[in-house]
Amino acid sequence: RSDGLLQLWKKKRCILTEEGLLLIPPKQQPPPQQQQPQPPLPAEPAAKIKELHFSNMKTVDCVERKGKYVYFTVVMAEGKEIDFRCAQEQGWNAAITLQMVQYKNRQAILAVRSTRQKQQHLGQP
Repeated sequence: RSDGLLQLWKKKRCILTEEGLLLIPPKQQPPPQQQQPQPPLPAEPAAKIKELHFSNMKTVDCVERKGKYVYFTVVMAEGKEIDFRCAQEQGWNAAITLQMVQYKNRQAILAVRSTRQKQQHLGQP
């Protein structure tokens, strides 16, 4: 998906949370209480911790499996694409997708509950 033929992969520590994906430069320590295995390598520079929030994510597209790596792209709501690669056995593209679906399901349930509460409140004299 990259415009160029060659792409320089920047190493980042990635932490999957309930709210999104944290991208941390390799020499920087992650925030406390959220340390998990360190997987994919984003192809995007960042000087500090960057959060890709699930509310802003559109899809996670698996681009290809080549050699020992899986290449995938996180597509953001505004159309920005961030390329990743990770070892095939880590399955980070699937883990990110599942966590994103769970997040969006929780948001949908909260929206339905909120709508029902408003309707009940309006219906009472």
